[in-house]
Amino acid sequence: MSLCTDDVFRIAKLARLELDAGEAQATLDKLNGIFGLIEKMQAVDTTGVEPLYKPQAVAQRLRDDVVTETDRREAYQAVAPSAEEGLYLVPKVIE
Repeated sequence: MSLCTDDVFRIAKLARLELDAGEAQATLDKLNGIFGLIEKMQAVDTTGVEPLYKPQAVAQRLRDDVVTETDRREAYQAVAPSAEEGLYLVPKVIE
């Protein structure tokens, strides 16, 4: 599949983007490159290859769930313009 410049301008119009001729040509080259890569990937023979939907052999090492930082809420709220009962107070912006 290959696009032309008119296709790029139509896609840009649908996306509400403004492109000049130079940008359209650069975008056309990039899009056609992507489509070329997709065609190459689709041409690969994958018969007999099972899809990897649940990798059983790959196990993630998880770290212990421990607290690594101290509670500094009081220090952070001390420099806040306004805080009360552990909450930051902000001015009302919607009436």
